[in-house]
Amino acid sequence: QVQLVESGGGLVQAGGSLRLSCAASGRTFSSYAMGWLRQAPGKEREFVAAISGNGAIAYYTDSVKGRFTISRDNAKNTVYLQMNSLKPEDTAVYYCAASVLSAGSDYVHDYHYWGQGTQVTVSS
Repeated sequence: QVQLVESGGGLVQAGGSLRLSCAASGRTFSSYAMGWLRQAPGKEREFVAAISGNGAIAYYTDSVKGRFTISRDNAKNTVYLQMNSLKPEDTAVYYCAASVLSAGSDYVHDYHYWGQGTQVTVSS
């Protein structure tokens, strides 16, 4: 089992940047693909980015390509989401999640362990 704790959310102006972090417990962190997903008010939870267990594969939803970067440090049991050129439509609660699928997934229900979420608010 994996326990996940996100940090780094906050309020930022449009065009600004934030870096989210997710610290994981357990000694098998590298065996999990990790994802970032988000949920805006009144909307369903959606996929943002995922990275494989060894960090070799990373992919993104189209709306964040070129602006967001997912990375991980298996020595620190931590996954990151660097968010640049933020837009008001990026406002949401961002969740870190772990999947037993080797390359992760863009399907929300393929993630088995979840953090509590961190709020990101982008003002116009």
